[in-house]
Amino acid sequence: MKLKHLLNSLKSYKAYGNVDRVVTSIADDSRKVKKGSLFIAIRGESVDGHDYIKNAVRNGVETVIGEKERDKISITGEITYIRVGNSRKALALVASAWNDYPSKYLKIIGVTGTDGKTTTANLIYHYLSKLGKNTGLISTISAVIAGKEIDTGFHVTNPEPIDLHKYLRKMVNARCEYAVLEVTSHGLHQGRVAGIDFEIAVMTNITYEHMDYHKSWKEYRSVKSELFKKAKIAVLNKDDKSFKFIKEKLTQGTRLLSYSIKDKKADINASEINSIGEKTKFKVVYNNKSFNSQLNLLGNYNVLNYLGAVGAGIGAGFEIDDIFESLSDFKTLKGRLEAIDNDRGLKIYIDFAHTPNSLESVLKVLRSKGVGKLISIFGCAGERDRDKRGIMGEISAKYADISVITAEDPRSEDVNNILTEITKGVKKVGVKEIGKDDNIPSKGKYFMKIPERGEAISFAINELAQKGDTVVICGKGHEKSMAYNGKEYPWSDHEAVRLALKGKTLNISR
Repeated sequence: MKLKHLLNSLKSYKAYGNVDRVVTSIADDSRKVKKGSLFIAIRGESVDGHDYIKNAVRNGVETVIGEKERDKISITGEITYIRVGNSRKALALVASAWNDYPSKYLKIIGVTGTDGKTTTANLIYHYLSKLGKNTGLISTISAVIAGKEIDTGFHVTNPEPIDLHKYLRKMVNARCEYAVLEVTSHGLHQGRVAGIDFEIAVMTNITYEHMDYHKSWKEYRSVKSELFKKAKIAVLNKDDKSFKFIKEKLTQGTRLLSYSIKDKKADINASEINSIGEKTKFKVVYNNKSFNSQLNLLGNYNVLNYLGAVGAGIGAGFEIDDIFESLSDFKTLKGRLEAIDNDRGLKIYIDFAHTPNSLESVLKVLRSKGVGKLISIFGCAGERDRDKRGIMGEISAKYADISVITAEDPRSEDVNNILTEITKGVKKVGVKEIGKDDNIPSKGKYFMKIPERGEAISFAINELAQKGDTVVICGKGHEKSMAYNGKEYPWSDHEAVRLALKGKTLNISR
């Protein structure tokens, strides 16, 4: 493709050199370029792509996009340099152009929020597919195009722009009509979704998270609001504290659909919520009509996810009865309060809960259902929001009988230091610490620190849990790796539980 055609996607830029060059590929990693590639230099949190322009040129690059002034870029020869104000946004716009602006051919539904994005997005994908609409999905778990699941990588919700627009193009080629995308605050702030036209935007909730990145609650909430400024239809959780804030950010002409389990004045509301086994029954009111509904998931928070998903369907023009019917067979997602069968008489669940709000929601649900002890196994990720560690420790100590604190992607941090910070919150509740070699109390609350996650899971199932107890393993969910010191090691909570039920322990070799 001619460079000048790609540059048509940018609102403003300054070109130095020949813009009539032919570009053979685009890349933001100097190790992935080849002769004829367009290299976009990105300023990262720890690495600046401008420092790798020389490497890219040595590897055959003849065109570069960057933010720095041309005379501050140390390159020689007939290199075309395009200076822009924001390289990240430019990358997304160029990636969109490279793939012939795929979002223009799709009805795109974006789902954002601190918690509940994956479940809500999958609910939407499920009923659209059941209603005969060819639909693509990009979520934390994976991408799905034409019924084929695609692994998007470790710890990825919003793929980087080059991959994201490539997936959207594949959806167009597969004749998809709809695309459902999870959208994170990082994805919005870093411009990963720039160049995408959203038909409908759904907000699940905005709670405490990512303060390590956004620095303040005000910034975090403001970044989230960006998704709704251009959407034609906004579906907002009226029970969330940020409802009014987001509502005020909507542009004139945007249709608002609100949902709630507390406010009967919301456009879509649910009441009479009751859990029966692993199902939840409730009444939904919309447009002055009442409907009995059932969800094969637990918890009020999942009822809210359900209502948000239904709101998107109403906004898209589907009949509510058809949406309900299409969702009647929706099953629990992998790693989302997923019950694990066993012959021990235990209730074992794996959940992705890794924020204060999600951990509290899960533990409250299980606390209300269980008759035996509730054992919570969780940790906090390294190089991420440190302030939430004590908060999550306090939450677990409040709702669980036994808290087993363990690793969850320590990255470059010492896992023992992370556990100590979590412990500060646990101790606020007045819960005492027990070691593995101590006598295990038959009753009362206590907590343990077991750094190795596999050991923590095995010890909890084989030494702490008794028939009738509930064990929930939080923080990893569906994920397939554990990050230590810059390396991803194979990991699965599911495999760890499977081995634990055999009296064994899943270990990471590092």
